[in-house]
Amino acid sequence: MKKILFALVASAAALSGTSAYADDAGTGYIGAGVVGSRYEFNAPNALSGDNHSGYKAGGKVYGGYNIDQTWAVEAGYTDFGKKSYNYTSNGLPGGIRTDAHSYYLAGKGTWPVNQQIALFGKLGVARNTNEVSTSGFSSVSGDKDKTALYASVGAEYAINKNVKVSLEYENYGKNDIDTGRKSGAVTAGVRYAF
Repeated sequence: MKKILFALVASAAALSGTSAYADDAGTGYIGAGVVGSRYEFNAPNALSGDNHSGYKAGGKVYGGYNIDQTWAVEAGYTDFGKKSYNYTSNGLPGGIRTDAHSYYLAGKGTWPVNQQIALFGKLGVARNTNEVSTSGFSSVSGDKDKTALYASVGAEYAINKNVKVSLEYENYGKNDIDTGRKSGAVTAGVRYAF
């Protein structure tokens, strides 16, 4: 596995001057994406017809500046959406509702594999907010903000010199209230360079 990873990085370095990414230096970009995140609700002794875990779609907008063909700085806002879980515990009805979002700022490194495809990674900081409200038996509630490490890995495809589509795994870190959304998400995005 290490040999394969090394070969990919070496190939990316060798091809970096001949790819569509060579024109990225000194350009800005904006983008949007669809975010799929996993959620899981745990309430003690809960009985429910609702599924306590699954996936939820949300949205993301972001922008960045390419310092050169390899390095960029990027900032964005991700709305993970609202999710609720209704249950019965000890004969009493209850419910949990969450609304989570995050802001992030990160450095981005891009390594072209060929003319159109590149691998990338991002590392930075995220400010996460998880608004939780409950009813019935459960006692978790509040609006919790937390700053955490943000990291991402992914790949993108250049449709032309201005438009690129991407698929990435992002980790926004944990919030103080770990009810609901998990820290990782998969994002499919499109960006436009100007």
